[in-house]
Amino acid sequence: MFELRYTTTPAWTEAVLDDFNAFLIDHAAAEKKASGMAVSMLSHYPDKPDIVLAMSDLAIEEMAHFREVIKIMIERGLQLAPDTRDPYVNQLRKLSRAGTDVYLLDRLLLGSVIEARGCERFGLIAQALPVGSMKDFYIAIAESESRHEDLFLKLALNYFAEQTVTERLDEILDAEAEIVRQLPVVAALH
Repeated sequence: MFELRYTTTPAWTEAVLDDFNAFLIDHAAAEKKASGMAVSMLSHYPDKPDIVLAMSDLAIEEMAHFREVIKIMIERGLQLAPDTRDPYVNQLRKLSRAGTDVYLLDRLLLGSVIEARGCERFGLIAQALPVGSMKDFYIAIAESESRHEDLFLKLALNYFAEQTVTERLDEILDAEAEIVRQLPVVAALH
């Protein structure tokens, strides 16, 4: 529904492929955190049934992705690492404004942008992997992230005028591009 304003460089894909085990550990952590974020949102907005239903479904789907990544990790002899803060997500969260309505809008739009970036990056991994089950897995994950991007944007449009959504999304996309441009190139989702 929108385009990101910074394209991930080939150096990022190379870093992931050079240390795929580290990427898998980070991917698992990202899925676990995404599930937790969905639970947080449904808890924060119990008066909004569309958000409660969407986020309960999302939490389950993200946890299913987490389980699948864990299976891959176990096959490779890997284990979870302690949770760490994601610099990308933390910088994006700083864009959230105070105030009930604007905070909801920002939260939904940030969710959409984060999912869009995940879609882009998982897609890059899928393209780079050889034919096989891992490639198929990352194709499916990228498709899932695309649906999530749309989900958050549609939820925002349930509560706010299209022009309000478009204008704020425009600001967030500009800021997100600058954040990604400055991120170090590492074998991590962000």
